[in-house]
Amino acid sequence: MISFESDYNNGAHPAVLRRLIETNAEQSASYGFDVWSEQAREKIRQACAAPEADIHFLVGGTQTNATVIDALCPSYGAVVAAESAHINQHESGAVEARGHKVIALPSHDGRLDAEELNRYLSRFFADPTWEHMAVPTMVYITFPTELGTTYTRQQIDDIYRVAQQYKLPLFVDGARLGYGLASEACDFDLPWLAAHCDVFYIGGTKQGALCGEAVVFPRGNAPRGFFTMVKRQGALLAKSRLAGVQFDALFTDNLYLNIARHAIRQAQKLREIFLAAGYSLKDSPTNQQFVVLTNQQMKQIAERIAFETWEPIDEDHTLCRFVTSWATTDADLAALRSSL
Repeated sequence: MISFESDYNNGAHPAVLRRLIETNAEQSASYGFDVWSEQAREKIRQACAAPEADIHFLVGGTQTNATVIDALCPSYGAVVAAESAHINQHESGAVEARGHKVIALPSHDGRLDAEELNRYLSRFFADPTWEHMAVPTMVYITFPTELGTTYTRQQIDDIYRVAQQYKLPLFVDGARLGYGLASEACDFDLPWLAAHCDVFYIGGTKQGALCGEAVVFPRGNAPRGFFTMVKRQGALLAKSRLAGVQFDALFTDNLYLNIARHAIRQAQKLREIFLAAGYSLKDSPTNQQFVVLTNQQMKQIAERIAFETWEPIDEDHTLCRFVTSWATTDADLAALRSSL
């Protein structure tokens, strides 16, 4: 069966796997002090134009979100996010399990709106009883969003200005960061993003790595004890070379963005296949495509193609997600076309 279920249902990109094999017999230091992690950090600093950046490697997205939020929010702190945010919908309450409420504001095709954020924060701190509540101490966005949409530089800049006004750090979840940056809808690059948030991470799991996320504090602004917090959360890799080798490969010869560009090209071909067959899709310029299917269409396509049911629209229609990756071939797309 051909799968468009996710962008992490294959193994590693061949170039990443090759580097893992090539370095397998070499011994190394542990806990992030291996030579490959150091090389990867330097390459990421160069890619971000952030020479002072603190960079830490964790295993997966949920773990990374929960660890960063717990490290930056005080014990009484809450994090503000769009209602559709991954930390609010699809992380099994991982943030709340560490004692931090997720304050959900309206989602606009997956995006948080700066004006609504400002109104909420203004009203909150104008309430004389605000100290009796869960206090917003961080702002969280995803790029691209859970619905495959992107933010413009103006939208992110507006959100960042609001966050700065209230002295709240802005955290950008970049589990699919490369797909956002490589999108034709994106009007900024990695150095610009690094200059317009306080912390973000570069997702590897969904973009060519076996596993791994690179947390970047772009101005060397990691909180004191962040390394210790990572270990306390069970997120510190003893065999850190696993992440280091992979990110070293991903940030060699522009592989990270090239993987994203391939996936987006395939996603746009997938989109055209559905449109040509008369299907309705949500607007998405990235590697996630959301298609409206009837119950009969879902049953028919599922006989040959794996995909994800996203949410019901009505009794007869469901919004379904089809995702491309480095491994998506034209033969996969041909199989999809023949299944419609």
